[in-house]
Amino acid sequence: MALSLLLHVLGVVVWVGGMFFAYLALRPVAASVLEPPQRLTLWAGVFGKFFPWVWASVALILLTGLHMLVKTGGMAAPHYAMAMLALGVVMMLIFAHVFFGPYKKLKRAVGEQNWKAGGAALAQIRMLIGINLIIGLATIAVVFLGRGLI
Repeated sequence: MALSLLLHVLGVVVWVGGMFFAYLALRPVAASVLEPPQRLTLWAGVFGKFFPWVWASVALILLTGLHMLVKTGGMAAPHYAMAMLALGVVMMLIFAHVFFGPYKKLKRAVGEQNWKAGGAALAQIRMLIGINLIIGLATIAVVFLGRGLI
């Protein structure tokens, strides 16, 4: 169980920490110093490097989370664990949508140098990553607050 917990937390750190960095540090600087062609090219490249790590994190989080859930009672597991599962699945679905929808559009737009379409795709990605970041931070709070109540 300790190994599952370690791998689970490492997956969360990579995913949620990466979103935090991208949203609150990289995004404002890129927006203030780069013109749209450079900014959109940068983001397509950053996401191209980050998203494979997110896919690995999603798999790791899901597998280890389900393993720990089974070990702690399955459907009779503590409420905070069930809330974590539900919030995590929502985050995973949002990420899958980002990857197969707006990120695909961003890559295509950058390749075609269609900066208007790229900007629209990036705006959609930004909104969804912001939502996922909030859900991720809330999930961490639910787990620690929920464990403290038991």
